Amino acid sequence: MRLQWALRLSLLSLCVWTVALTQVRPPWEAGKPRWYKGNLHTHTVNSDGDSTPHEVATWYREHGYQFLALTDHNHLTEVAALNAIHGAREKFLIIPAEELTDQYLKRPIHINAINLATEVQAQHGGSVSATIQRNVDVIRAAKALPSVNHPNFHWAITARDMMSIKGLKLFEVFNGHPTVNNVGGGGSPSLDQMWDELLTGGQRLYGISVDDAHVFKRTGQEFSNPGRGWVVVRAASLTPVAITDALEKGDFYSSSGVNLTDIQISPAEYRIEINARATEKFTTTFIGENGKVLATTHDTIPAYKFTGNERFVRARVDSSFGVSAWTQPVHRN
Repeated sequence: MRLQWALRLSLLSLCVWTVALTQVRPPWEAGKPRWYKGNLHTHTVNSDGDSTPHEVATWYREHGYQFLALTDHNHLTEVAALNAIHGAREKFLIIPAEELTDQYLKRPIHINAINLATEVQAQHGGSVSATIQRNVDVIRAAKALPSVNHPNFHWAITARDMMSIKGLKLFEVFNGHPTVNNVGGGGSPSLDQMWDELLTGGQRLYGISVDDAHVFKRTGQEFSNPGRGWVVVRAASLTPVAITDALEKGDFYSSSGVNLTDIQISPAEYRIEINARATEKFTTTFIGENGKVLATTHDTIPAYKFTGNERFVRARVDSSFGVSAWTQPVHRN
């Protein structure tokens, strides 16, 4: 008799918990995509950073990020134990990654491998392009997502070097390290200009913004501190596969400080909603083939109506606070 009552109470408790879980079911379980903020490039003491993986993960979680890729040079930092401590469903995730650190004739060729299961080795090649391609190939063979890092670092990689690369989807249009030459100079193009050249030449790449953080224990413009660049990804859930799939499709925006609320692209228009802070003003530039400015607006809900003549359209949102956001190109033909 006691056993029967115990079983009945257990079943009753199970039913109560089932009803309760159904009633408080979070929105992400319904399959509606959400926006997740993350950094895809950072370092720990496992390569040339000044802080442990635990300290680095702590910084990002405490500063409002939902995901982080630890990209130590030629070293795959294990993340299972870190996720056991820091990870939480739909709150924070550490994605395994590695920065393949290679060179050609002393020109640094660095390619991130995002969502990598096992460590891979830098491959080398007979030219800059061949070095990039061989590293992209080994990353793809490992079922990870490749990204070309800081092309203007030591002026190592040009648009021509990347034009023929197969299997590449991401490159850094902004890197928070102080010596990577994001804006170009001396006759060398900025990373924005490089992106337009690549898109015009038929290379369908998405631009990411990253920290490339190495220094967590000191602050200053001369240090590669965290919090300077990130991506905000629209994905079905906070998992490595969902995040990398969204990156692969270009369903994200990149930022050095501008926050967007939404991006909607229909057959008729490219529409952005900006989350403005007090006294902040914006200039949004819609950009097409050969870097041509298609439209400029100061609205907080900028929209570009397609004419039918565009090969592609992307947008850059510049804030009066000196920061920017980059949305991904939509290809029209």
